[in-house]
Amino acid sequence: MMGHSHALSGVVGWMAVVPFLNGTEVMGVRFDLGPGEIIAGALVCAGAALIPDLDHKSATITNTYGVFTRTLGALFNWAFGGHRNGTHSILFVLLMGGMTQALALWSDLAVQIFVFLLIGIAFNGLGYGMSKNKVAAEIINALATAGITLALYTSGVNYNWIGIAVAFGCILHFIGDMLTEAGVPLFWPVWKYRFGLKFMGFKTDGKVERNVITPVLTLAIVLLSVYLFPWLELMPDA
Repeated sequence: MMGHSHALSGVVGWMAVVPFLNGTEVMGVRFDLGPGEIIAGALVCAGAALIPDLDHKSATITNTYGVFTRTLGALFNWAFGGHRNGTHSILFVLLMGGMTQALALWSDLAVQIFVFLLIGIAFNGLGYGMSKNKVAAEIINALATAGITLALYTSGVNYNWIGIAVAFGCILHFIGDMLTEAGVPLFWPVWKYRFGLKFMGFKTDGKVERNVITPVLTLAIVLLSVYLFPWLELMPDA
């Protein structure tokens, strides 16, 4: 799938699991999700849903932060065996989730910086910052990203769940790619078989993705927003 579809799936995926996660504990992480956490989680998940494509030189995420992400992308491409190999595996999910959760335990400032980077990636994936006037668009993107990150910080958003959100975003990416013709090697490097619909899957950036997948995901965001925020008011601790 294309970057915008992956980013949209990250937003939809996070919003869809909020009613099931809120008030529960998963792997030692307590989920107390208010409006701030819903917004933050949706943007974090959207950005994380683009991370597996960092191994591709033309991917949205690889070109988001210039030489920094291009260099990181080249490293990922080398370390994980080229595009849509190791970065599309369960091993990668565990690595990204574990490293991000360790970051959260190590430093609050580091988490805020990582959130800033993920939100910027999410906005690029959703189509903000890709206009013809690229420099101006990037400045606007950076200012909007900084403003949202600061607003979430001052509102007291707790990112104790960020490792799980990043891992979930990567998994959503895999699900999207498994619906395409190429599939993904979930058990790389032990077993490189590509799981997916293969002959029944749709073509990346084809008519199905552009005319069906993207509109459905966009509509899902609207419907989930209409449902979630009134739903929060009915929660006992809201």
